[in-house]
Amino acid sequence: MELDPSAAGSGVTLIAHDSVGSTNAEALARARAGERGPLWITAGRQTAGRGRRGRSFVSEPGNLFASLLLTDPSPADRAAELSFVAALALHDAICQIAPMLAGRLELKWPNDLLCDGAKLAGILVEGESGSGRPLAIVIGIGVNCAHHPDGLSYRATSLAACGVTVTPQRLFAALSRSMVLRLAEWDRATGFAATRRAWLALATGLGQRVLVRLPEAELTGRFETLDAAGRLVLRRDDGGVELVTAGDMFPLASSAGAPAKPLPAARKPS
Repeated sequence: MELDPSAAGSGVTLIAHDSVGSTNAEALARARAGERGPLWITAGRQTAGRGRRGRSFVSEPGNLFASLLLTDPSPADRAAELSFVAALALHDAICQIAPMLAGRLELKWPNDLLCDGAKLAGILVEGESGSGRPLAIVIGIGVNCAHHPDGLSYRATSLAACGVTVTPQRLFAALSRSMVLRLAEWDRATGFAATRRAWLALATGLGQRVLVRLPEAELTGRFETLDAAGRLVLRRDDGGVELVTAGDMFPLASSAGAPAKPLPAARKPS
C-alpha cells in the first residue's frame, strides 16, 4: 500500500501489514502507546476483523481493510460525525477510479456504501480516551473489492461484481487523498453542515418508509432527514418523530415502489 503524495505531504503516515488481527484494534493499541497520527493502518488480511456491535467481519484477501487513527479530531460529542465524512471520502475515491459507478452508488445511514442497492463497503468509528490521554478516534473502512459474502442481513456486492476491477492498493491511494479533503471540509465539526448536505444528496431511503432495527426494538416510519447532529429523523406512522442515534436501517420500498423486506439478522456482515 502507498499513500497518495498529497496525503503524505499533509503529514499522514502509513503502516501496511500483510496480515493483522484487526486494523482498528491495531490503531487503538498504537494510540495507547502514544501514537497520535494521522496514521493509516492497512492489512491484506484480517484474522479478527469486527463490525458494528461486535459483529465478526469477513476479511477475504483481495478486499481493502484500512483504519485511520486521528487524535483529538473534534469535541468528543461530535466525533460520530466522522462516519459521514468517511462515507463521502470513500464515495469520492471510488468515483475517481471508477467513474462509471457514480450513478449507482448510494450511502446508507449510518455507515454503509451501496452499489445497485447492495452493500459494497462498511465503516466503523471507534474512540478511546482516559488516563491523561487525548481522545483517539479510529475510522475503520472495509471495501469489497474482489469478493463479497452471501446470506447476510443486507445483500452485499463487490467492485468486481459491479463490473470494475480495482486493486485494494489503487483504491487506498485514492482514499488517502479524498479523506484529507473531506476532513478539511468537516474542519473539526465546524463544517458539518456541508458534510450533512453532501451526504443527504447521496442517501438511500430518504423520503421513504424504512425499518430501523435497534438492539431492543424495531421502528418503522418515513426517513425525513438527518438532524444537525447526524441523527436519523424518523416520522413514525402515528405522526410522532423519533431521533435515532444508532441502528440498522432498511428501506421498506425500492425506488420502483415494490416492497422490500430486510432479511433476518446474520452473524457475519460484510
